[in-house]
Amino acid sequence: MKTISISNDIVPIAAFKTSISKWFKIIQNTGRPLIITQNGKPAGVLLSPTDYDDLVYRKSFLDSVERGILDADSGRTFSTEKMNVKLADQRNKR
Repeated sequence: MKTISISNDIVPIAAFKTSISKWFKIIQNTGRPLIITQNGKPAGVLLSPTDYDDLVYRKSFLDSVERGILDADSGRTFSTEKMNVKLADQRNKR
């Protein structure tokens, strides 16, 4: 996702509503998100589907890494030998 352009990528909701199709095309062409304001304050962000998917994937990945670090810090780990035994048990249950 590209950085926003303050002069081009912030639009009041009234201007957004009058030409929604135009804004969707701009997002697709520029790859930049669109900040939609209401009463002069940010009210929403419009992203391309690809950018949204990337954000969701990154968030999920970072959450997994954080859980792994917390598990390691708390001592919730397996030695390679214990992990091999655990995996072998699961394979045998199939």
